[in-house]
Amino acid sequence: MIHDIEILLALTGKEPVGIQAAGIHILSEKVDIANVRMEFPGGVIANLTASRASTEKVRKLRVFQPGAYLSMDYAKQELFGIEIGPQRQIRIKPQLVVKNEPLRLELEAFLSSVTTREKPKVDGETSLRALKVALDVVDKIELHASVVSETLKVAGYPSY
Repeated sequence: MIHDIEILLALTGKEPVGIQAAGIHILSEKVDIANVRMEFPGGVIANLTASRASTEKVRKLRVFQPGAYLSMDYAKQELFGIEIGPQRQIRIKPQLVVKNEPLRLELEAFLSSVTTREKPKVDGETSLRALKVALDVVDKIELHASVVSETLKVAGYPSY
């Protein structure tokens, strides 16, 4: 989820003002499924889901705004937009995406930054901002888990 958080921070240019998060362990002793809702200044709301227990790999970003919708499928490397016209007509606009291997691009960018001594595309400050938000998400998940655990305990269910 760290990359999703990094993308959100880049898109909004702001830190979240509110975070709600829940997670559960299914396959391991760690959180296997997490759901996060972030609120940003100006009314931007982001819903994130990450799962190690899913039967399919889904890597999508969807952006909704008045009169338009964008959908990015990272796995398929496809992007399209939907615009709503003045008479409520719908126009689907596929966008050109140059397909490439993301890990390869990341490593090439890192090597280029090291050899040229230029600032990387994603610098330490940017990564630190995302890490701080991610740690806030972990804290919220742990807080939610303790509430659920106590509720189950009071109801007489065994602890997990």
